[in-house]
Amino acid sequence: MQAEIDRLFDQESCVYTDEDFLLFERFKARAQRRRVRAAEPCSETRTGWRVNAWVKKGILLGFRMGAVIDMSVDSERQPFLTNPPFRSSASPSRAVCASCPALQHPRRPAIIGEGVVLHAAHVYQRWPWVDDGTMVDSHALVGSCAQVGKNCQHLGRRQIGGVLEPVGAMPVIVEDDVLVGGNCGIYEGTVVKAARGARHRNHPQSFDPGLRPGPQQPSTAPR
Repeated sequence: MQAEIDRLFDQESCVYTDEDFLLFERFKARAQRRRVRAAEPCSETRTGWRVNAWVKKGILLGFRMGAVIDMSVDSERQPFLTNPPFRSSASPSRAVCASCPALQHPRRPAIIGEGVVLHAAHVYQRWPWVDDGTMVDSHALVGSCAQVGKNCQHLGRRQIGGVLEPVGAMPVIVEDDVLVGGNCGIYEGTVVKAARGARHRNHPQSFDPGLRPGPQQPSTAPR
C-alpha cells in the first residue's frame, strides 16, 4: 500500500479512477484498525520516534480526492462545508463520552483506543492517535497526526498541536502516563516524555535548552 500511496501522491494529474478511491478507502480502513499511524516508536532515532511520511501523504490525498460539499442546516445563517473523505463521525464505541455527548466532535478517522474518556466540547482534527485509557477533558483540541499515549490525562482547555505538513515533519508526541495541565499548549512537533513523579508544566524551563528543534530533531521534554 505504501508504494501505491506514494505513486498516487506524486502523480501530476488530478483525475482519479475508481481504483484510486478504493485505495483511499482501504487506507482509511487500515487506520481505523490501528494498522497505520503518522508516527511510531523507533529506538534508532534520537527522539524515540519516526515519521511515516507516506501516511501523511495518504491523508493529504483525501483532500485532493474530495469535493467540498454544503452540509448546512441553514446555509445563510450558519454555513457548514466539509470534504467527503473526512466527514465528521460519531464518537467511536470504544470511547466513553462524558458530560455532554452531543458536543463531541472527533473527525474521521480519529484513532481512539480502548477506554478513552472524552468530555464535552473537544475537537479532533485529521488522523490523531489517542491510545488506551487516556482521559481528554472539556474544550480540548487534538491536532492532525498528533500521537497521544496510554493512560494520559489532558485537562481542560489544552491544545495538542497538529503537524500535517511538511510530510516529513514530526507531529506532536505525548507519550504514556503524561499529565497535561489546563490551558497548556504543545506545538511544533514537540515530544513529551513522562517519568514517575514528573510534573509537566507549560513553562520554558520544562525543556532542555541544549535540544534545538530541527527537521528530524523536535524539542523534547526531559525524562
